[in-house]
Amino acid sequence: MRIIPAIDFKDGKVVNLKQGQLDQTTTYSDDPVGMADHWVSQGCERLHLVDLDGAFEGKPMNAEAIGRIASNHPSLTIQLGGGIRSPEIIDAYLEAGVDYLIIGTKAVQEPEFVGEMCRRFAGHIIVGLDGLHGMVAINGWKEVTDISVKSLAMLFESDGIDAIVYTDIGKDGMMGGVNLHATKDLADSIEVPIIASGGVNDLGDIEALLDVGERVTGGITGVITGRALYEGTLDLAEAIAMTKSVSS
Repeated sequence: MRIIPAIDFKDGKVVNLKQGQLDQTTTYSDDPVGMADHWVSQGCERLHLVDLDGAFEGKPMNAEAIGRIASNHPSLTIQLGGGIRSPEIIDAYLEAGVDYLIIGTKAVQEPEFVGEMCRRFAGHIIVGLDGLHGMVAINGWKEVTDISVKSLAMLFESDGIDAIVYTDIGKDGMMGGVNLHATKDLADSIEVPIIASGGVNDLGDIEALLDVGERVTGGITGVITGRALYEGTLDLAEAIAMTKSVSS
């Protein structure tokens, strides 16, 4: 299981939103590119980037900085979400060095788009499913639908997606622990790997996810963490060492 640091872009800065609320924003750095350098120096092998401006605007808003991160670290695996809503956007980011594009809102509003992009960009498409009480939320989490996370995940499984990033909105940015039950339930229902997100606080959460990941169908191949790293309750190097000791 990979530990995946998150860098959320807003107005050119590194931020974190509690439960996706703009009025609950904490700014951690004015230098997203430098922050990426820092996480790589700590042993990061995969990075989760979110263009929050892009998510709200529906188009790329931080492409230049994202391209610089990819250029600076060609061996780093980068997954990117936020405003990924056309094949042209996907193509441009792949050309810039991004490895995986995360389709969120567009996947819910136009499910056929996911299959089309998987056929066109095979091996590079991840679906991001953000849930609140088991139901999918879209448009920067401003709208909760009547579609269940599990039913949508099962729909996309046959499209050939590489993974599903599952975020529990109620936990995101709160550092109150991962929703293990919901994450395990989703991972048990499909064979596509799950990347967990939302609520990580310390090494205990990593240990719990590692334990759950060994007992599910598709596996939990990664966990995204943001606020815990920035607030210092989780040490990246220690977390990475824990996952490698389990896998060895």
